[in-house]
Amino acid sequence: PGLPVARISYTRTLHTKMAAMTSTFLGSAVAMKAAVKVTSKKTVAPVASLDGLKKAAVVGVATILMASPAFAATIKLGGDNGELGFYPNKITVAKGETVEFVNNKAFPHNVVFDEDNVPAGVNADAISHEDYLNGPGEKVTNKFDTPGTYGYYCEPHQGAGMQGTIIVQ
Repeated sequence: PGLPVARISYTRTLHTKMAAMTSTFLGSAVAMKAAVKVTSKKTVAPVASLDGLKKAAVVGVATILMASPAFAATIKLGGDNGELGFYPNKITVAKGETVEFVNNKAFPHNVVFDEDNVPAGVNADAISHEDYLNGPGEKVTNKFDTPGTYGYYCEPHQGAGMQGTIIVQ
């Protein structure tokens, strides 16, 4: 016993014909007739099974995940209790992954990469977000394509020690 099996047969004719659908579900048969105008002959026998539904669910979830951006890490700007810092302040990601910075508390904040603390060939100005994030939940992202160590800080709170490190492998 699986899910219902439906067979629908259509016969080509210029006149209105009756289509019959017979559904079998757990051993009981139900017949239903409805008037339809048919223009071609087709036989359709869809078969649904639990395995088929599982596969469809996996495909659906995969599609949703592919449509939604996935971040290797999310870094909070400001601690949950208002502390000045990046949380976590040190992370490791793989080459090509994206990191999300989310404004949390004690703002305004920004994310500035130190030109003396990024891999050779990386333009610190190009990956920095010098504009202030002024409200909770405001976000910026960076995709890291060059392996190495990236040092960054919050410009208004650098003196208070608000800095972090991203290691790209």
